Formats: sequence, C-alpha cells, structure tokens
Amino acid sequence: MLRLETLAKRYKTGDHALKGVSLEVGRGQIVGLIGPSGAGKSTLIRCINRLVEPTGGKVFLGDLDLTAMGGADLRRARRRIGMIFQEYALVERLTVMENVLSGRLGYVPFWRSFLRRYPQADVDKAFALLERVGLAEHADKRADELSGGQRQRVGIARALEQDPELLLIDEPTASLDPKTSRQIMRLIREICEEQSLPAVINIHDVLLAKMFVDRIIGLTAGEVVFDGPPGELDDAVLTRIYGAEDWTAMQTAAAEDAEDAAVAHGAHGRHAGEGERSEERLAGLA
Repeated sequence: MLRLETLAKRYKTGDHALKGVSLEVGRGQIVGLIGPSGAGKSTLIRCINRLVEPTGGKVFLGDLDLTAMGGADLRRARRRIGMIFQEYALVERLTVMENVLSGRLGYVPFWRSFLRRYPQADVDKAFALLERVGLAEHADKRADELSGGQRQRVGIARALEQDPELLLIDEPTASLDPKTSRQIMRLIREICEEQSLPAVINIHDVLLAKMFVDRIIGLTAGEVVFDGPPGELDDAVLTRIYGAEDWTAMQTAAAEDAEDAAVAHGAHGRHAGEGERSEERLAGLA
C-alpha cells in the first residue's frame, strides 16, 4: 500500500508545487491524477520515488518510509516501484528485449548488464511480458523502429520486469492517438487487475480517466480538491478543478474528435503506417 502524509514540495523560487497532500492507495487500486497544467501532478508522482525531493511530509510504501532513505537503501526501495513515462524513456539503439531487460538493472551486477548477460529467468520473464503486451514478434527490433503505441508497450513491459509493488505512470497517452490511447489504458488496467498492482496515473484526458481508473484525485495549485469515484466527477467538480467552462459541450466535442481521429488514424495506418519518435533516455542508464 502507498501512503502519503502531508507531502509538500516548495521550489527555491518560493513556488509551492505541493501543499500537504495526504492520501492512501490500496492494493490493486488504479488512481488517476487530473488537474490543470502546473497543478502538481507530475511533481507528486516524482516525489513518491524521489526523482524530485519533497521538502516536507512522508511517503510510505508498505512499512518503508521512502523519505527517510538514501544511498543504497533508496536504490533498493526504488526497485519496488515501476515507472512508465510519457515519452517512453527507451534507449533507441537497443533492441526491444534489451530495453525490457533493463528493468532488472537494480537486481544484477554491473558486469552482467554491461555484457548483456542476464540470468535465464530474467530473459524468460521478459519474453513472457512481451507476449503479454503483444510484442513478442518485435523482440529483436531496435526501439526506434517501433510506433508510439508499441514503444509505450515496451515501457510497460520494462516496468513489470522489475517485479514492482507499485506503478507510477506519467501521462502514458499524451503522445498517442485516441484509439491507441484507449488500448494502452485498457492494457494497464488489465495488468493491474491480473497482478493486483496499485497504480497512480497522471492523466490529462478526463474522458480516459473516467473510463479506466477506479478513483480520481483532482489537484489544483498543489492541493487535493477532489478525491472520489469517476461517477462523481460532474460539471461542478470539474469547475472546481479546472475553472469555469461548458463541460458538457467540451466532453461531447472531445468524444466526437476522438471518434473522428480514430477513423482517420485507421485509414492512415492502412496506407502509410505510423512514424513517431521518443526523446527521453532511460532513467538509470543516462
């Protein structure tokens, strides 16, 4: 279980990114973080695994106080947290299999990772995960040969290769078309259900959040202003989170745009295929 106690982040400029956020995420629960740009969603995710250092409060993963750890203890604790990035964070010159196996970097000696001689059990698991995310036939392809949706599936497999107890997912669909976005969110949900994995997802698409998460947390200016099931996310709540807007008209238009884009994407895929790029380097290999 994940537990945050009055988690705070204040930058040197004096700006408060998080203002005493407290919440719990239970086993197998999928939580969506929504809110306007600058609300603190990405900061919250990165404070959990200490990619960003909180300036106050505590983060517990089970009985571990992650905010009290440093050095080797923190590195060992991070193995228990899988991270999935918006821009995939793959090493493009490496194969799909090598990218997935990099999820074991925290478990194997440096010489094994340097020589790419992972234990057979790790390799077998990587093949099984690629099968699960629908990429078994792409194991030997370079990462830069894949479409955006395929790259995100590699990122999911890599995170699962860690044997995590928690998934942190930062805008997994921001670079994807509507149809692929739904496929990726459906895959994440299915895997979390299969493995009883809790997940915290920073997601900008309110409609996708309502479709695929169990619980929604709305952030505004670093504070929680809503915490509840998707069914309670009505126009009044959305106004509290984002400000005044004609939410019914916006959601209708968004749904229509998504359908139009899905149709256009299908036609484009039949005639031209996909071509997308990723820019992030793999955290830990940089």
